[in-house]
Amino acid sequence: MTRDDRMFELIQILRDGRLHTAADLAARMGVSTRTIWRDMATMAGSGLPVQGERGLGYILRSPLLLPPTLMTQDELDALVEGLTHISATEGPRARAARSLLAKVATLMPQAGIDPDMA
Repeated sequence: MTRDDRMFELIQILRDGRLHTAADLAARMGVSTRTIWRDMATMAGSGLPVQGERGLGYILRSPLLLPPTLMTQDELDALVEGLTHISATEGPRARAARSLLAKVATLMPQAGIDPDMA
């Protein structure tokens, strides 16, 4: 799991509003508690409303709305693969798939889509 995917998953876990210990989070993520401590410090430093400390646990203090375009790399890969497959056909769905690929290329450069090829 990449760091970005892990951070995304941690945010999803913390959205339940409950206190989570670093040990529990580390076990769920398959990383060390030290990694969780660093991740929490990074999230708090970036402005996310994460509160807590070592030995007590972590909690997301206010609701967090994530944009619907935020997705894991696997989800993004599946989307691009499906749209690429459909865009290779003919008809209105192919045109729509090419249009969507161009939008994904613009909004999510991490998808690795050449906007001129979409």
